[in-house]
Amino acid sequence: MIYELRIYRTLPGRLPNLLARFNDHTLGIWAKYGIRQAGFWTTLVGESANDLTYLLAWESMAEREAKWTAFTTDPEWLAARDASEKDGPINANVSNQFLMPTAFSAVK
Repeated sequence: MIYELRIYRTLPGRLPNLLARFNDHTLGIWAKYGIRQAGFWTTLVGESANDLTYLLAWESMAEREAKWTAFTTDPEWLAARDASEKDGPINANVSNQFLMPTAFSAVK
């Protein structure tokens, strides 16, 4: 497995909008494409309380590319994204990393 760590830093006051978009739209669209999430977190204590951090699980980079491309071009997703940003952008920035479990990791 390969895990994709994604961190969305929202603009001040916009985290509820991002959480609603994931809850109300994104997760359902991911299900359509077989995108598997391994967890979502908001920051209780840390650098920024405006962050949403999550992990996606992939069998391979090829799977990721095919499914992510399908998701990001899905008309339902594009409409949900645009509607959620009708009052302005939600995110200040988005970062991602691809992680491979070590031999001794509890997560494989």
